[in-house]
Amino acid sequence: MRIVRLPGIHHDSNVVLVIGTIGSIIIDAGTSWYQALQLERIQGILEGDDGNELGIDRILLTSRRFPCSGGADFLSSHLGNCPIHIHREGQSALETGDFFTTWANRFDSDMPFTKTDIVEDGDVFALGDGQVCAMALPGHCSDSMAYYIPEKELLITGQLIPRADRPTRWDMPTGCLPDIVSSLRAIKKLKLETIIPLQGPAIKGKSHVNEVLQRHIEFFEECVEREGRAPKSWSRPAQTALWLTPHPPWPLEEKEDIS
Repeated sequence: MRIVRLPGIHHDSNVVLVIGTIGSIIIDAGTSWYQALQLERIQGILEGDDGNELGIDRILLTSRRFPCSGGADFLSSHLGNCPIHIHREGQSALETGDFFTTWANRFDSDMPFTKTDIVEDGDVFALGDGQVCAMALPGHCSDSMAYYIPEKELLITGQLIPRADRPTRWDMPTGCLPDIVSSLRAIKKLKLETIIPLQGPAIKGKSHVNEVLQRHIEFFEECVEREGRAPKSWSRPAQTALWLTPHPPWPLEEKEDIS
């Protein structure tokens, strides 16, 4: 099994290709801003050594939010009209082009009307030499999904973990602070080797993954104790931000052991 992270462009989410021996999946699609470029990047990876292009079986979305879902309809239409899957809580927002709960309006963008199929917690997508397992992990929004690849001890989290150094927001449509804490605790039980967050580099190594998860969990537990308030010293999020910006900054990479 081959896993390729295409780094997010500007506001786009990371786009992840999971290529197995009997199928391939795209996880998240970025905004509609760079969808043509995303398609070129994907097709470049899918072109086999023999010059024949591998097919895509489906697109899995981690949520309705525009940075994850905006480019899905375009990619599907150029990749054999492969089905697009989303949690049932986000389906109507995509199919009606709702630019409020998708947050597309914050990006001064329209939300493309996107036909979808439902993905449920516990669904498994077999790819021959591995599988992708769907996990419902609400908190940032009610339709938040993550995708677990047990053979690699790897989880693609979407905006539940925007980046190692950025905690997610809960003050957006359908967000829930206690659910964030529960979802992060569920992730910690997996004892992962790698997390691919919404944006930025993968979080690699069991110790680094555990360190990041513990930092996020402790922060959100403190927010619960403060009755849902972020620290006063932290800047107000930008209009398009799906995360909070810590002050002082959290580390992005694992701390080196200099002992």
